[in-house]
Amino acid sequence: MFSFSKRSAANLSSAHPELQRLFNAVIEVIDCTVIYGHRTREQQSDMVEQGYSKLHFPSSMHNSKPSLACDVVPYPIDWHDRERFVYFAGVVKGMAAVMDIPIRWGGDWDGDNQLHDQTWMDLPHFELKDALLKVVFDRRDRDE
Repeated sequence: MFSFSKRSAANLSSAHPELQRLFNAVIEVIDCTVIYGHRTREQQSDMVEQGYSKLHFPSSMHNSKPSLACDVVPYPIDWHDRERFVYFAGVVKGMAAVMDIPIRWGGDWDGDNQLHDQTWMDLPHFELKDALLKVVFDRRDRDE
């Protein structure tokens, strides 16, 4: 059985409890590392400047507390092994389905299982599906 490093565990602890539940189950069957959960304004700006994100703070799913997204990659990391990222995403998506946790993966934004129709690939990215809509409604409910 695998386990998270202290750094990965700390990054995951900044994520929504459902993402924590999912990735704590994933680590039991496949080794992985959590690169990001929550991102600060500075971290998000750095990601945009480096070309790893298109969304400025606070528009990313990583910017809420808890984070509604995680960047998680198979370990050991090989950024050039796209097939390994796709395989890993299949494991994550399968486990999420079994656990009834709706997620969206950054390698298949529209969820049609066709990877060649994507204009923006963010292979490490997993987010709670429809979470942004929930956040909007939660904020609206608090403001009323």
